[in-house]
Amino acid sequence: MSAVQMPVAQPEAVAAEPEVLMRVVNRVAIITLNRPSALNALSHGMVRQLAVLLEQCRHDDGIVALVLRGAGQKGFCAGGDVRSLYQIAQQNRMGGEGGWLQFFIDEYRLDYALHQFPKPIVALLDGITMGGGMGLGQAARLRVVTERTKMAMPETRIGFLPDVGATRFLSVMSPELELYVGLTGVTLSGADALHCHLADLCVPAEWLGSFEERLQRMPHDGDLTQALRRVFEPPCNIVPHAALALQASFILRYFDARSTIDRIVATLRESLERDPSREVRQWLQATLDAMTTHSPTMLHVTREALLRGRQMTLAECFQMELGIVARAIEEGDFCEGVRAHLVDKDHRPGWAPATLREVRPERVRHFLSSPWRSDAHPLADLGVESCAI
Repeated sequence: MSAVQMPVAQPEAVAAEPEVLMRVVNRVAIITLNRPSALNALSHGMVRQLAVLLEQCRHDDGIVALVLRGAGQKGFCAGGDVRSLYQIAQQNRMGGEGGWLQFFIDEYRLDYALHQFPKPIVALLDGITMGGGMGLGQAARLRVVTERTKMAMPETRIGFLPDVGATRFLSVMSPELELYVGLTGVTLSGADALHCHLADLCVPAEWLGSFEERLQRMPHDGDLTQALRRVFEPPCNIVPHAALALQASFILRYFDARSTIDRIVATLRESLERDPSREVRQWLQATLDAMTTHSPTMLHVTREALLRGRQMTLAECFQMELGIVARAIEEGDFCEGVRAHLVDKDHRPGWAPATLREVRPERVRHFLSSPWRSDAHPLADLGVESCAI
């Protein structure tokens, strides 16, 4: 009797878990960035899903507030998925639905809509919160950080600029502190973020683990914003010391808004040559390293963009940033920076121009000039009241 080979039943493919989750607790929508293996970095699909959910929450009278959080314990959101954007840029796919330009258009519209959202938003900025994660989190009415928070806008390191509205939201700091944070990409602790006015509460990470239980008991018969604050602020909260506060005098001295990039670097070098104390030397050297290894073009452009942003509306800042982004990807150092630091990881970017002194003023002006006529700008309608994401 010959054997008959019966087909083996194959297990059904496990459906991939959605990259964005939402559930409602006591009339508060909890939206979770659910890509923990990538530190919740934003894909284009996630940006689009977030935009859809935001509009649902806007029009749902049963929802009175939002909480934004990241899955896992390592981070809220590490930023945009720059590796994916690098691959798209390498394929010269700028326009169209799958192009890199559409990603930034959609991301900036989402961020702007969050800033304009009529209901209170709470952002739990626990762990790594950088780049695109800052674009989401800084739009919140209540920004909560912890002892695990690592906050930064490190874009100049990869040939980019602090975007997602950073040319506006970093202006809550003094010009000197804004330039220091925006140019060097320094990582801020939770306490530092509070000191820089980039957070409203600094709480123990452990306290956030049970916030849903407290949210379930939150009353709705008084000031909603204060009720939400009581959910996330523990009694007798002790805020750790901000190390950045000890560096205030250095930052004021070296990052004067009147100083050019070349002048900042020159004064840092001069101070190092005077053989300062060990602690001061460490700060000077780390700061000088950032200012001499990050993209020369984008350091010059970022300084000017940050100072201009202080005089602009949020919508105007997003419009300016999109133009600079287009220049940086098409003609600048973005692809080389991502290749060197995130793809090949040789950490030896070939910047063009290679040094700060080689960056001509006309190149900086070119990057700051819009590639589009004002009426043809992809974000021309941003700031118009009827504009929808």
